Amino acid sequence: MHAEEVDTDASLVRRLLAAQFPQWAALPIERVESAGTDNAIYRLGAGMSVRLPRIAWATGQVAKERRWLPKLALGLPLAIPVPLATGSPAEGYPWHWAVYRWIDGENLLLDDIADPLETATTLAQFIKALQRIDTSGAPLAADLPRLRGAPLAPRDRSTRDAIAKLDGMYDIDAVTTAWEAARRVPEWNREPVWLHGDVLPGNLLFERGRLRAVIDFSGLGAGDPACDLMVAWALFSGESRDAFRAAMGVDDATWARGRGHALFQAAQFIPYYLDTNPVGVERARHSLEAVLADDSA
Repeated sequence: MHAEEVDTDASLVRRLLAAQFPQWAALPIERVESAGTDNAIYRLGAGMSVRLPRIAWATGQVAKERRWLPKLALGLPLAIPVPLATGSPAEGYPWHWAVYRWIDGENLLLDDIADPLETATTLAQFIKALQRIDTSGAPLAADLPRLRGAPLAPRDRSTRDAIAKLDGMYDIDAVTTAWEAARRVPEWNREPVWLHGDVLPGNLLFERGRLRAVIDFSGLGAGDPACDLMVAWALFSGESRDAFRAAMGVDDATWARGRGHALFQAAQFIPYYLDTNPVGVERARHSLEAVLADDSA
């Protein structure tokens, strides 16, 4: 999916395990088909997974999750990934990688969720619980522009460039108008709070139609919580979106910035991954179209 992506396969994973974690090297290894863009995931036996960054910009995620996830898990009402071990560069693979506990579940669309209103409330409770956790020592989005909790203003040029690439697929004047509306909203001026950074359908796991876990904390940081509202347009609609908004209890400005983050994410994603990630592009199209159809922000 990236020009500078590092190739991985099950053979590489087995060699890495054999050299560094031989107790797991004989377990079955199976690549997990995923629309995720930063990491390649392999299932290891029945109870673990191996995660290897695909691209240089994702290489700091292993250490960040190893440090923070065990601390955050204590205050969260849903399951999150549990790091078990960190591997070192070897066998031609250039970066640190990690072994996690496997979490059963599947990604669902809204129509397949057992109770969308319950899911909206449950997810809001998770996000609010994350926001209540002390941020001392947290990576600050203001210092790390790649994190979505940073202000929207510095993203203006890149977002407009991405919107231009949507010409022929969307009414780019309408997309630009929606983006400019988000840009006019006052930025977050309170203390930064913990944010997941990528609360999207691909990072929500369901069992029997009910939300069980939130995964992939690669965008974890502290900043403007509006970015964790993207899921309102990426997954919910109608009553379930209203229920999510009510459960989050955010002000109008934060909701409007959330809509801006949803637009930014989708507009960037679609042209970049158009020919390489059909599942992810379909999800991003859904999100963008929901933003354009929504005048609540």
